[in-house]
Amino acid sequence: MRPPKPRTLDEALGRARVRHGVYSRSDREASRRRIAEQLRELGWVQALADPAAGQRTVQRTVMLHERAGQDLRALCQGVIHDDEAARRITRFDETRDPGGALAFACLLLLADYEEGAQFWLQYAAGGGQATGAVCLYLLHLHRGDWRDARHWAKQIAVLEHEPCQYAPIAHEVVDAIPGPAGVAVYLDLPDDVGVVSEDAVRDAVDILAVDTLDGFGAIPQPNPALADQLQDLMAH
Repeated sequence: MRPPKPRTLDEALGRARVRHGVYSRSDREASRRRIAEQLRELGWVQALADPAAGQRTVQRTVMLHERAGQDLRALCQGVIHDDEAARRITRFDETRDPGGALAFACLLLLADYEEGAQFWLQYAAGGGQATGAVCLYLLHLHRGDWRDARHWAKQIAVLEHEPCQYAPIAHEVVDAIPGPAGVAVYLDLPDDVGVVSEDAVRDAVDILAVDTLDGFGAIPQPNPALADQLQDLMAH
């Protein structure tokens, strides 16, 4: 007989166990799903105990989650529409330029290659690109990973003073706001930014080579033709 599901956060934490041995990627994903399911259930328990407060909490969380996803895709559209994006991707293919990693990662995100995009965004942020940290903040916020979102929000403030920034979209971080993330990032998106078909982006990305990197899994790699394909997408 399966034990009853936890009814409080303390009860859920009390049942936590540390597994001995090596965690695989599938183990981490399964753990993420279990935690998410328990937190969703606890949210509905709160809603039943206090319907008014519970409804407000659920609505705020859903709105935050959806807005982060929308902002992330809008930011990626803004980056790939930048006049330098194709040139940056060419430099990235040749020299692994961090600014090009940002543009390449935005293409991957629009094509729904999320794991590969996260890898190259971390590469971009590690190379001093604050916009890479902005994308990671929004990505984790969209997933509901509040702690990781807060981490990358703090990194934005650190990285935006680094030299050699490639920042086609201006942003502003506001600290100490109510909510699980505790911060907000406002994007200064141009009113006339175009929207490239995500299906067309996916078709361009699907033909890329995918290499397995030790410890990171299958990560898409750029090729010399990708910059030309991006320019063709911008022209339609």
